[in-house]
Amino acid sequence: MNERLHSVLAQRGVSPESLAEVCEVDPKTVGRWLGGRVPHARHRFRAAQHLRVEESFLWPAPQPRTSAPNTAGGGELVGTYPNRASVPRDMWLALLQEARKEISVLVFSGTFFAQSNPHVAKMLAERAANGVRVRLCFGDPGGQAVAIRGREEGIGDALAAKIRASLTYYRPLLPEASCEVRLHDTTLYTSLFRYDDNLLVNPHVWGQPASANPLLHLKKVDSTGWFDNYAESFEAVWAAARLWTPDQEGTAAHGQD
Repeated sequence: MNERLHSVLAQRGVSPESLAEVCEVDPKTVGRWLGGRVPHARHRFRAAQHLRVEESFLWPAPQPRTSAPNTAGGGELVGTYPNRASVPRDMWLALLQEARKEISVLVFSGTFFAQSNPHVAKMLAERAANGVRVRLCFGDPGGQAVAIRGREEGIGDALAAKIRASLTYYRPLLPEASCEVRLHDTTLYTSLFRYDDNLLVNPHVWGQPASANPLLHLKKVDSTGWFDNYAESFEAVWAAARLWTPDQEGTAAHGQD
C-alpha cells in the first residue's frame, strides 16, 4: 500500500476519483496506485504537480540490491533539496507518522520542527506509545558551542533564546517512557532527522542558518555507506549529551507566544 499517497490525498482533501480525472485515468487505476502500483511517468508527474508534493516523495526510486559498497552515496541518496525550507511539510509529517522503531533528532534549536507542526509533541507521544523510541537532542543554551554558533550567524544570544523557546514544546514528552530529551555542547556540522531507515541530513554552511542550507534524503541500504556514518555521529553526540531538566534550568513552563 502506498501510505504516502493515501496521506497526501487525505491532507489535501482530494478524492481518488478527482485525482483520476486530473490524470485522465480510470478511478480503478488510482485505486491500484493506492495499492502500491507505480504509475507511468506522465501520470506520476501530473499527480505530484496537482498534489503540490515532490514526485520522489510519493514514489521513491527503487533501491538496487547489491553486495558492493556504495560510492558517492550510491543507492542511499533518495533526493536532494537546495535548502531545508524547500522540503515539503507533508514529507516531514509522513516520515514521522510512518516511523515504527526510531525517531532521532539532532539540532541546535530546531524551532521549525515545532512551529511548522504545532502538534509535534502529541504526534511524537503517539509514536512512542506505539513502541517507537524517540530521542531529541538540542544545543545546550548555556554551552560554548551555542555561543560560538550564535556569533558565527551574527545573532548572538538569540540562538540560546530560540533553543529555550523550542524546548517548551517538548515538556509534555518527558513523562513518556520511550521519549528522552538531551542537551549537547558540541560543534554541530550537520543537523540530523532520522525516521527508521530514512535520514534527512542538513549540512551547516558557515555563518548561515540551517534553514538556508542544503538537505540530503538518505535511505539505509547497508552498513558501509553515508547513512551509518551519520547515524554513528548521532550516537556519539547523544552519548555525551546531558539530560534536559527544565525545572532546574528555569525553562518556561508554557509554550512561546
